[in-house]
Amino acid sequence: MKLKMMIACGAAMAVLMGSCALQPSQYTPEGKHFTTDVLNGMTPVKDQGESQTCWIYAMLAAIETEHLSWGDSVNLSPYYIEKMIEQEPDCPKSKRGEPTTLITMIEKYGICGYDAMRKLSTPAPRWVFMLGAQYTPQEFARSVCKPGEYIALTSDDSKPYYETSELKVPDNWTHEQYLNIPIDTLTARTERAVRHHHGVCWEDQGHAMAIVGLAHDDEGKRYFVMKNSWGETGPHNGLEYVSYEMFRRQTVAVEMTREAYVE
Repeated sequence: MKLKMMIACGAAMAVLMGSCALQPSQYTPEGKHFTTDVLNGMTPVKDQGESQTCWIYAMLAAIETEHLSWGDSVNLSPYYIEKMIEQEPDCPKSKRGEPTTLITMIEKYGICGYDAMRKLSTPAPRWVFMLGAQYTPQEFARSVCKPGEYIALTSDDSKPYYETSELKVPDNWTHEQYLNIPIDTLTARTERAVRHHHGVCWEDQGHAMAIVGLAHDDEGKRYFVMKNSWGETGPHNGLEYVSYEMFRRQTVAVEMTREAYVE
């Protein structure tokens, strides 16, 4: 399906869904038994509550999984970024955004650990303390996410493949650029990245989640295992199982490291 058609359908779905905050799952089919094929490291499932900031939670979760694959444990604060974007004149009142917006905000404002800022009402810390050293949030951010480390991918068969352009969706208020590739290639690159234990972020028009594993059901149908940000809810304690068919049909964008993309 063409991305522009998906966006039109997605806009209608967004009206029906209302928000990316906690709601009955639209992703995991009921009554299925899943066998896990790959499950990568992840930090505890968080809860975005009634906020519209799933893009922050999803991209941070992907970064955390990426670091865990290196043996480097980081648990990052979504509230820090939510506080920082209040300074951005183009940020909508809903605080919706793209996962790539999170990367831009980290490069601009830095980041801190989850323990340093567990609530939006907590003042943003001026310093980050790690392993006995003191850093500014910007200094700490450079160890978490290097400039240019992540690539944003999309699939739109109405545009030339392997060219980069701005994703024309309302949430892209920072005008991020996306590489357009065929959907079969995007699916295969995503699966390969997960198998190689990289952190990956996935988004459709209404929501974003981190991909943390692969699974299949009793009929052999394949799924991406995704870490949601609605708390440890549902039969899988905060994980969702998104079929490859749904992935191909509903994907707006995927983010991963450039290393994961070319590996």
